Amino acid sequence: MSNTKQLNRSLGLRLVVVVVIGNIIGSGVYKKVAPMAAELHSPGWVLVCWVLGGIITLFGALSNAEIAGLLADTGGEYAYFKRIYNRFFAFIYGWSLFTVIQTAAISSLAYVFAQSLHSLAAIPTLLPSWADVNVAGVFYPFADLSMKLTAILLIVALTWINTKGMKAGAGLSTAILLLVFAGIFLIIFFGASSSQADLSRSFDLRTTNNTPVTFSAVFAAMLSAFWAYQGWAAIGFVGGEIKDAKRNIPRGITIGVLTVILIYLLVNATYLSLLPVEALEDVYAAGNKIAAIEAVKSFWETGGFFISVLILITTLGCTNATILASCRTYFAMAREGLFFQKAAALNKAEVPGNSLVFQCVWACVLVLSGTFDQLTDMIIFAVFIYYGATTLGVFILRKKMPDAPRPYKVWGYPVVPAIMVLFCAALFCNTIFVRPREAGIGMILMLTGIPMYWWFLKNNVRKEEPVQEVSRV
Repeated sequence: MSNTKQLNRSLGLRLVVVVVIGNIIGSGVYKKVAPMAAELHSPGWVLVCWVLGGIITLFGALSNAEIAGLLADTGGEYAYFKRIYNRFFAFIYGWSLFTVIQTAAISSLAYVFAQSLHSLAAIPTLLPSWADVNVAGVFYPFADLSMKLTAILLIVALTWINTKGMKAGAGLSTAILLLVFAGIFLIIFFGASSSQADLSRSFDLRTTNNTPVTFSAVFAAMLSAFWAYQGWAAIGFVGGEIKDAKRNIPRGITIGVLTVILIYLLVNATYLSLLPVEALEDVYAAGNKIAAIEAVKSFWETGGFFISVLILITTLGCTNATILASCRTYFAMAREGLFFQKAAALNKAEVPGNSLVFQCVWACVLVLSGTFDQLTDMIIFAVFIYYGATTLGVFILRKKMPDAPRPYKVWGYPVVPAIMVLFCAALFCNTIFVRPREAGIGMILMLTGIPMYWWFLKNNVRKEEPVQEVSRV
């Protein structure tokens, strides 16, 4: 069944910026400063990594914006890759979304939601005697089981709601984002102005262990920063609903990413001024604490409740948006015979219910498989392979389509996209070295797409059909 109905172009530049920022700001702004401090042992270097991560993210976003401006109506990277490379590579990307990138993002966000809920009301410990049960010394499914079950319940509940045809309007997205902004700026204002704050400490480049900071440590810390910056590419999925998309997508990406960089620098400088690096290392070692909560508690005794509610709102919104949006790619793949056939069906509410169920089951398995930081490192390792591929597409499309109108051309070409491609390659290699377990698991899950591609071709032979783009707003 084909569906060529065109979407209404109702989103202007303001709402494009809302979508970009809303898909970026999630759990990372509250939690990732702790693993970065544990890796670098220096508050100043933590801020340096936030800046470097922001610059690289901006380079990638600007490169992506050229392709989005050129192919604005095609629906994101899955469709871009079919034009830039071939159907096989596009499938591997879509399969990676399912096995690693998007499902692990859902799992990670839900896990932070559970941690925030635990800080509000203690969740009873379940099966503590089973905590050391493991699979190959890698997976500990029963460690922090009560936290993981809470995350699983959230994923199941939000999946069920979305099967009923849940709508997320642009007005609601704006309201949630304004609420999150207000909460973050309250932390910055009252935290930085409190008597406990020492802003000079935030910029101290000395390490607490008196050892120099290595390139590998910087790259490892940037994995955490990149998780916090992750999500800007989501705007490609709503290209068909944006007014003057070929102009507003590049402008919206630039404004949105620059805004987030500024917010992250301010709020992380505040965390570092309130908590010494040693305290942040303890937060990371504890495993079930959130840096933002501990920082707010340092100047506001009952502030843990406020920040926990703020994190609940933020992660709930991000989890729901990711669940809602991600399943559309697998639905489109199934319509082309490149995913499980049941995922191609729409339910009575005219949403891809089976695709939502497939996604839900695998996301729940990933919750049981590892911790928050393990999952996010695995995501960043995987996603930067495709960021590099998209950026390389700038060079390929300029050769393939030299005369095609480009409303936006990446600033600093060819230097800026070249730096992004080289950085993605360096991050890929360094992650294998410093995070071999996460890189290995991520690579294995992605490479399962090779036999699956041929299996789908053999068993789900279908004519490729046009699929209606679905809004992520």
